[in-house]
Amino acid sequence: MSVLDNKKISFIGGGNMAQALISGLIGCGVKPEQITVADPSADIRQQLSTQGLNAVDPSTDAKAAITDADVVVLAVKPQVMKAVVSAFADGLDNQLVISVAAGLSTDLLSNMLGGYRNIVRAMPNTPAMIQQGATGLYGTDDITQEQKLLASAVMEASGIIMWVEDEEQMHAVTAVSGSAPAYVFYFIESMIDGGVALGLDKEQASALAMQTVLGAAKMAIDSDDSPSDLRRKVTSPNGTTQAAIESMQADEVGRQISDAMQACFDRSQALSEEMR
Repeated sequence: MSVLDNKKISFIGGGNMAQALISGLIGCGVKPEQITVADPSADIRQQLSTQGLNAVDPSTDAKAAITDADVVVLAVKPQVMKAVVSAFADGLDNQLVISVAAGLSTDLLSNMLGGYRNIVRAMPNTPAMIQQGATGLYGTDDITQEQKLLASAVMEASGIIMWVEDEEQMHAVTAVSGSAPAYVFYFIESMIDGGVALGLDKEQASALAMQTVLGAAKMAIDSDDSPSDLRRKVTSPNGTTQAAIESMQADEVGRQISDAMQACFDRSQALSEEMR
């Protein structure tokens, strides 16, 4: 028996991230009729309706999406969040609110919701679109243990989750996973370009680079060894891999990655301040 059984889940916003989470939920056994989506786009509403979901127009009835909901997922851009939620905030009554909007603290969200405090802040990443996401979660002191389990179940439908105790740690989550798919894509791009420069065609270099990253990640996840141990095991003395690793170490690639993550962390903090 799942904590999601018979739970009604409403999404405010039906864009890519909402659709990714919905796909994961349905894949985990949530019935489409348990899910309601409020989106101003008639095309999106039509698309979601054909999947068996309840699609409503928020301009017609702003509170329709949250009526009888157990969970309300806020999946709109941070810049429009205040205007969107103000239309239904006074209709909230003990529902769990999960926000996937970047940069909006739980205090700021609470202010937008008229003081409502049953809030969980989530930082998913784009692989959630294929149910391979990594999501950081933070909840206010006002959520119950049952609601924490409910939030976990909703977000676990699209990948792994990790709760943090201090909301400031959400900036670190952004640096480690939220923005990190782009770092990996950049690394893959560079591998492909390097392969082409060495004589492979782009199709060959792309296939080899992408499968290698996928395989290495899967190996790291499944192994009892740390990534450092795995690296050492495949680095033969005076071999080709050692030559590559020594080149990276000479160029301080590790430090550059750390610097990039720090820049991401700093920008996340700055965006949160700008949203106040």
